[in-house]
Amino acid sequence: MGRDGRGVRAVSDSSIEITFMYRGVRCRERIALKPTATNLKRAEQHKAAIEHAIANGTFDYSVTFPGSPRAAKFAPEASRETVAGFLGRWLESKRKHVSSSTFDGYRKIVELRLVPALGPVMVVDLKRKAVKDWLDTLQISNKTLSNIQSCLRSALSDAMEEELIESNPLAGWTYARKGEVKDDDVDPFSPEEQQAILGALEGQGRNLVQFALWTGMRTSELVGLEWGDIDWLRGEVHVTRAITQAAKGKAEVTKTTSGRRSIKLLGPAMEALKVQKTFTYLANLEVFQNPRTGERWAGDGPIRKTLWVYALKKAGVRYRRPYQTRHTYASMMLSAGEHPMWVAQQMGHSDWTMIARVYGRWMPTADSLAGSKAEAIWTPTSTATSDEQVRKDRLTPSH
Repeated sequence: MGRDGRGVRAVSDSSIEITFMYRGVRCRERIALKPTATNLKRAEQHKAAIEHAIANGTFDYSVTFPGSPRAAKFAPEASRETVAGFLGRWLESKRKHVSSSTFDGYRKIVELRLVPALGPVMVVDLKRKAVKDWLDTLQISNKTLSNIQSCLRSALSDAMEEELIESNPLAGWTYARKGEVKDDDVDPFSPEEQQAILGALEGQGRNLVQFALWTGMRTSELVGLEWGDIDWLRGEVHVTRAITQAAKGKAEVTKTTSGRRSIKLLGPAMEALKVQKTFTYLANLEVFQNPRTGERWAGDGPIRKTLWVYALKKAGVRYRRPYQTRHTYASMMLSAGEHPMWVAQQMGHSDWTMIARVYGRWMPTADSLAGSKAEAIWTPTSTATSDEQVRKDRLTPSH
């Protein structure tokens, strides 16, 4: 006697279930009626009335189904929260649980991107198509598109935890423009460019840049580096903290566990440290200081504005942001044949798949002798003897 195709069906001898969509959620509710043909017809009419009220915006879940567990979820104070209101609460809840730089990134995305575009929309009414249509209008890089989606996806995941929405419309989905080159494409400095940049600098500025080129450390990690992090006996630098501009001088642990690492001090990096000792070693605090203030750098902004831009312009080198020193380190190591896993560990990546994906074109291709070492070690003796005999037979003239 069920009428499943119409969203009405008998579920017991004394009840009928109706199914309808409300605020993007498929809802199923039971009506205490014996599932006779007449009552099934009445249930269909009741369902139609509900859908009409939903379309007109007059449906009140708690009035229609006062005993339903879903009623609280669709209460006015929950169902009428806008994206702007929810994101404001969500952002504040993140302040104490993420790093300052991550929070500042979230704040900019929420205030400058999400709220102006999606703020008036009800959280429960937000659909993937609306997000996609909006993203499609933005003239920004794929990296920025990814950052926006990551922030919104995280917020909507928390909205699910609060039971404001049944599912996350961005779960398992990513929007990107095909064939577009990221604005952070790897663009390392050539050996000639490196020498020109270092030649345009002196003192602490030169030491900082040379150390960056030969350790691959992030700018925030260089700012947070202290003399106690240097292991002179092992020839290593221990990376445990970072100071971003958003943190306003406050040291924070690195973003990931793999980011806390030990980097081997290669010759040029060790040389830069030894020269730098004459400037800041006796203070026994930060390794690198702003020469203008005699204090720790406040972040990557001051380095870029007062040191980096000047050096590249004086050296006549095409401008790239300071982060390219990290890309330069990776490309140098891989071009020289260093193992990708070792490079990944030095740079603070948990595995080398990212290294292969981003820096693959700097990894040496196999030469004509590739595989010969494995062949010499693992080829069975009998096979080797047989092959040798074949070669001898070919050289022996036939009679």
